[in-house]
Amino acid sequence: MSSALCKRPGLSALAFAACLAQSGAFAQEPAPAPMAGHSAMHGAMSHAQTPSPAGMPTEVGQGAFAAIGEIVALLAADPDTDWSKVDIDALRQHLVDMNAVTLQARAARTPVDGGLRFDVTGDGPVADSIRRMVLAHAAMMNGVDGWSLEAASIPGGASLIVRAPAKDAAKVEGLGFFGILALGMHHQMHHLMLARGKSF
Repeated sequence: MSSALCKRPGLSALAFAACLAQSGAFAQEPAPAPMAGHSAMHGAMSHAQTPSPAGMPTEVGQGAFAAIGEIVALLAADPDTDWSKVDIDALRQHLVDMNAVTLQARAARTPVDGGLRFDVTGDGPVADSIRRMVLAHAAMMNGVDGWSLEAASIPGGASLIVRAPAKDAAKVEGLGFFGILALGMHHQMHHLMLARGKSF
């Protein structure tokens, strides 16, 4: 469409949109390159999202909603997805647990031989969220980098005993319970497995 036509008054909405497209106003920005150190799974998830047109909003407004949307996009893009087994409700429950533990749990630390013990407690349903999160995390991360993680249910939540090589003693102290809970890139894979209806 000519630039002269695009400047005419009274241009229809359809014609105006065509002018914008021609000028590149709706051109898609290239996806950013993955940051060094990110896992291949994290990179795959980033590239599974469709780039937004320039000048259009990209923030979905809520973290859990964004996490669900990311997984739904991956499932929809995979021709081998078995939709009869997909369980987004299970993923949502996990995200509820993550939110409850991160924002409502209390973690008391006690020194033990070679590390720290965390007694993590919460009120009402938060206690169950703590148990699910802590026991699963300990099972996944026990032995990684020579760290030992032992978890057990206690009244009101769960305990987590973390022992690490002497060189990592300050790291355990600095991370505390919530930092240790965030260690590893398995959370993203866990989300995908839960949505596919599989245990992790």
